[in-house]
Amino acid sequence: MGFFSKVWGYIKTAVTGGVESRMKPEIQIEQAMAEAKKQDLALRNQAAQVIAHRTEIQMLLDRSVEESTKARGEAGQALRKLDEASRGGDVAEGERWTRAANALAMKLEATESSVTSLKAQLGTANEQAEVAKQHVNENAMRVQELSAKRMELLGKLEQTKMQERVNATVAQLSQPLADTGPTIASVEDKINARMALASAKAELGESSVEGAEREVARSLSQASAELRLSKLREELGIAAPTPPPAAIEAPASEEPAS
Repeated sequence: MGFFSKVWGYIKTAVTGGVESRMKPEIQIEQAMAEAKKQDLALRNQAAQVIAHRTEIQMLLDRSVEESTKARGEAGQALRKLDEASRGGDVAEGERWTRAANALAMKLEATESSVTSLKAQLGTANEQAEVAKQHVNENAMRVQELSAKRMELLGKLEQTKMQERVNATVAQLSQPLADTGPTIASVEDKINARMALASAKAELGESSVEGAEREVARSLSQASAELRLSKLREELGIAAPTPPPAAIEAPASEEPAS
């Protein structure tokens, strides 16, 4: 299993629960993402070292090519001097240029061998550098995918928290209301009790001596009012109203003699 597969599995475990279930999922997601970025940085540093190695080989090759070119030119010059000495019959000068030509030839051979070896190393370094860059690019795409998954999981986590809050609210609404205040029935009972008490007090007042006195006073007041109205009718010449005819009672039936 690759590194990023492990990281993705770690992120999923962070949300669904696992060994570190006591930690908050959002913290675990961020830790997994930070670990992925850390590994990405390490991979980039390794790739940079591979590319730097290729650059160093290229610089060595360039220098070896310059030395080889210089050695070739110096060896050719020595051979021309040797040829002049040979045609002039100067044996000592010829021997000197012969030694110089041999030394320069050895130097040329060494530089050319170095150039050949460095060219082979450069070819390998180029291949390694391309592979390293490819790994970096692929790894960068995986980090982007993980970043997108991170955003998706954080969104799901927030939705889950919101749904949990709604569920808790609905559960509270489903519970019966606490009897913290008076109910309608208790209020009605109190009102009925007050009405009964008031009626009882009124009944006691009417049946008492004070109640009888009040009844006499009302009767006297009513009689005085009727007398005053009668006098006022006489002054105005208004006849008193005719009282309604009294109901004629049927004679009591005689019981038959035994």
